[in-house]
Amino acid sequence: MSESNSSKKPAKAVKPKAPKVSRPVSAEEAPNPVWFKPVMFGFMLLGLIWIITYYVTSAQYPLGAATPWNLENWNILIGFGISMVGFMMSTRWK
Repeated sequence: MSESNSSKKPAKAVKPKAPKVSRPVSAEEAPNPVWFKPVMFGFMLLGLIWIITYYVTSAQYPLGAATPWNLENWNILIGFGISMVGFMMSTRWK
């Protein structure tokens, strides 16, 4: 048995694809530079290490009684400040 031409489906017409038009990327949409994530996490870890060091050494270090500055409890604020820089950077992370 032979197939008739009427039972075959016609080939679909292929539409030519329009060339992609690239639009300019604004600074807000641009991806972060490569160094952004390591610096962000570095600030977070540095602040945590600062606070842990202060507590483990019984306020002797990083800037405690063993130094001429003797900042004592200000070390907690310094540690949180350093880690807050990392957390503020995380709001810009894409």
